[in-house]
Amino acid sequence: MATNLAIDPALIDRALAVSGEKSKKAAVTKALEEFIARREQRRLLELFGRVDWNPDYDYKAQRSRR
Repeated sequence: MATNLAIDPALIDRALAVSGEKSKKAAVTKALEEFIARREQRRLLELFGRVDWNPDYDYKAQRSRR
């Protein structure tokens, strides 16, 4: 799917320099992948303290092979 975007050339140049990618497409793709990963991580961090912990839960028992 071809998409035309008007992106600040200075940002593209910085992304190329920082990422080490050789093409603009690769740099933008990597930037989008990292952006998505960070947002997903942030959602997980927002759950911190909201999930009830069962002190009787034995995680080692779950790993044992039967």
